[in-house]
Amino acid sequence: MVEISAKLVKELRDKTGVGMMDCKKALAETGGDMEKAVIYLREKGLAEAAKRSGRVASEGLVSAYIHPGNRIGVLVEVNCETDFVAKTEDFKNLVHDLALQIAASRPQYISQDDVPAEVITQEKEILRVQALNEGKPEKVVEKMVEGRLQKFFKDACLLEQPFVKNPDVTVQNVLHEVVARVGENIVVRRFSRYELGESI
Repeated sequence: MVEISAKLVKELRDKTGVGMMDCKKALAETGGDMEKAVIYLREKGLAEAAKRSGRVASEGLVSAYIHPGNRIGVLVEVNCETDFVAKTEDFKNLVHDLALQIAASRPQYISQDDVPAEVITQEKEILRVQALNEGKPEKVVEKMVEGRLQKFFKDACLLEQPFVKNPDVTVQNVLHEVVARVGENIVVRRFSRYELGESI
């Protein structure tokens, strides 16, 4: 068995924000391989988050973010299960990062589940016509529409978007990692984004 040094454990903790014992276990499970340990923790976090997703989250924060230059403003409500977690730096940082994300990436919905059926139908029709106009054969059009619809979700849905601070992960991954660290369900409840002159 590989000897896991305290230095290696600290490095993994600094990289992921996960507790020391979990970092040590991840490194032991992956033979001291840092990259594999990060993946191991991410997968474990996703599993933990899935277990907690059914729990009621009615505490939390409403946060405001005004972009430098005062041309873009965001209000976002993020819920957790207890007032205790709502006061942690981890949770506050997540809420701030979500407000930044909304300002920068202009999501229209929180998740795929929030996209109205008529919007999906309309989007599919537009994508279908585009593919046909490109001269694509009928039999590949449906596959193309599905692929492009996934891209639409990535652009339009907050949780599907690449995270602005690390585009290798999605906002959903970041949320799940915080859920795994704080041990509570976290839900993005709603948001509003304002941009100067956008509806004129």
